[in-house]
Amino acid sequence: MDDHGLFRESLSRLLQAEPDLSIAGTCGSVTEALEAVKREPVDIVLLDYDLGEEQGSLFLDEAKSRGFSGRILMVTAGMNDTGTLRALEGGSSGIFLKHSPPAQLVEAIHKVMTGEMWLDSGAVRSLIGGATVKSDEQRTSAPLSPRERTVLKAVFEGLTNKEIASRMELSESSVKAVMQQLFDKTGVRTRSQLVRIALERQTRDWSA
Repeated sequence: MDDHGLFRESLSRLLQAEPDLSIAGTCGSVTEALEAVKREPVDIVLLDYDLGEEQGSLFLDEAKSRGFSGRILMVTAGMNDTGTLRALEGGSSGIFLKHSPPAQLVEAIHKVMTGEMWLDSGAVRSLIGGATVKSDEQRTSAPLSPRERTVLKAVFEGLTNKEIASRMELSESSVKAVMQQLFDKTGVRTRSQLVRIALERQTRDWSA
């Protein structure tokens, strides 16, 4: 869903060239998109944040209230920290920036469809650089170790445990142990919850 017709058509042609992807439709407004997902099952919606007179967050709110069970990936030219947090809290599975290589979008779609989060590295840098602590209650009870910070950054990038293990030259079981430590420190149970709470609680200690 994007309010620029040329971008919609270009993206549609790109994705139609992928053998395991099919396009259910293209939309320029929240109303059109809600009607489209009502007519037939849709696995994933690519949603622009800025839809001219509307914001993509409106679709997130309305789709959730209407029982939409598919994934939603924000595909946008840019979002501020507040918009990013709102999108993630509203049920988006990630943020993909339009200036990124097209092949990465295909990769992002596949990862989101398997339940992974996708955060474009540019969006991560913006969040880490500009995020502040909202209150003392949002601080973690214990600082993150260097290894935990490295794993957390890799999770932000959408890497799997196996990919993180390869990058850090660790066993996959070691990465799983670090992930459990992160879960324990943040009080969450899933990777997507970890990403969301980490974005909310981001401090220099977490991201250094």
